[in-house]
Amino acid sequence: MRISLGCHFRYELAQPTPMIAMLNVHYSRFGDLERPDYLITSPAVPLDSYRDGYGNWCTRLVAPEGDFSLSTDGIFRDPGATDPVSPDLKQHLVEELPFETLVFLLGSRYCDTDLLSEEAWRLFGHTSPGWARVEAICDFVHQHIRFGYEQASATRTASQALAEGRGVCRDFTHLAITFSRCMNIPARYCSGYLSDIGEPEPHPPGDFAAWMEVYLAGQWWVFDPRNNAPRIARILIARGRDAADVPLVHTFGQNRLTEFQVWTEEME
Repeated sequence: MRISLGCHFRYELAQPTPMIAMLNVHYSRFGDLERPDYLITSPAVPLDSYRDGYGNWCTRLVAPEGDFSLSTDGIFRDPGATDPVSPDLKQHLVEELPFETLVFLLGSRYCDTDLLSEEAWRLFGHTSPGWARVEAICDFVHQHIRFGYEQASATRTASQALAEGRGVCRDFTHLAITFSRCMNIPARYCSGYLSDIGEPEPHPPGDFAAWMEVYLAGQWWVFDPRNNAPRIARILIARGRDAADVPLVHTFGQNRLTEFQVWTEEME
């Protein structure tokens, strides 16, 4: 299937403001772009791009004072398959894990494993190690947290999400990642587009999504505690330890976001 995807951010800035944008499709899916989702600014400013420590494509710029916008607009070719499911997969012993996965066992800014380790083992210690354990974690998180856009908080950690029982997709993801790490399963945070293709209408307004990948049986697998079901056209932008590593737009100064649009739509 062919998918039109993109986003538009508009800001009011009181002074020239440095920014780092992470809005382009991940390099692992770049070959699926029929029309590249180049980053466009208005007014036009010089752009410098680089890869961060996790391989994500980042664009550095200085936005001028006043009205400023960032946008992307691409066409993506997707096979139309749902997220893969392999219920029989087992997890690795910690001493057998590849060294590059070990960082995703550690606590991070929003994934406070030190506070939730005991609770994780109480809740999931009886589950079968591997896919079944991650599935049990996602089931618990999906049922425990009440979703609502009005519940969004830029500072909420996994332990706070557990205590409050509310949040948005990033809170679902942080809590599931934290429980997985506590159970010795490497887990990393993902951000990107998630279409509503195949979902019953009415569809909610477009938005970016957060989900996680866990390392089982020698590779990374997608799990989505927010939706807790396989979906079509999940398009990765960035990966990291948690949301602190992959902000969509990081602004180094005061600003006011005045417009925000995201779209992921199937084309004829």
